[in-house]
Amino acid sequence: MTGLLYTLIPVAAVILGALATLQWKPGPSVTSGVQHLAAGVVFSAAAVEILPQIVHTASLPATFVGGSLGVIVMLGIKALEGRWRGPVGLLAAIGIDIFVDGLVLGLAFIAGEKAGLLLTIALTLEVLFLGLTVTDELGESFASKTRVIVISVALALLLPLGTLVATPVALLPPAVVAAFLTFGLMALLYLVTEELLVEAHAKPDTPLISAMFFVGFLGLLLVEEAIV
Repeated sequence: MTGLLYTLIPVAAVILGALATLQWKPGPSVTSGVQHLAAGVVFSAAAVEILPQIVHTASLPATFVGGSLGVIVMLGIKALEGRWRGPVGLLAAIGIDIFVDGLVLGLAFIAGEKAGLLLTIALTLEVLFLGLTVTDELGESFASKTRVIVISVALALLLPLGTLVATPVALLPPAVVAAFLTFGLMALLYLVTEELLVEAHAKPDTPLISAMFFVGFLGLLLVEEAIV
């Protein structure tokens, strides 16, 4: 229950980020900077929070199965993106990312409240920038602001849903949990390399904008080390 309540913080961040983006249309340079920043934060969360848990389990079959399924699903989404209109791939990747974030957050709170609090801060930063990114992307595809907000809220609600799923998942053998986390790790890496950075590099790019990736990565890393 504690973990579920804490998910309201990042959920609120997604909604506030969506509302802010609808009121103020960022330019291409700002959008590219935010996407670089979001990519850095997501990559940092994957490297610092998820990867160590997978390595700690040290289950080769679980890592292989979960990772392979993750790659297959994300490449399948990429194939569908080429056939469907609109930001299908980005929405699917972010949706899986947010759901996995909720799952990891629930598992973290089961492990200990301090770990859960730390991850809540990290995820709030992550989904805030993702909310800005997805709202800007949706604004180019849909004229209705209400529709954009509804989709953004629906994506945000995947976070508490993932946290709810964490309770039964945590009761499964460690190897199965590791497979879930490896699947999520592949989704996060796909989001960073095939969606956020690809979208960001399609816009004006400067050394300062590119540096935002490292600002996001290092910033989240410093936040986590400061709390530990």
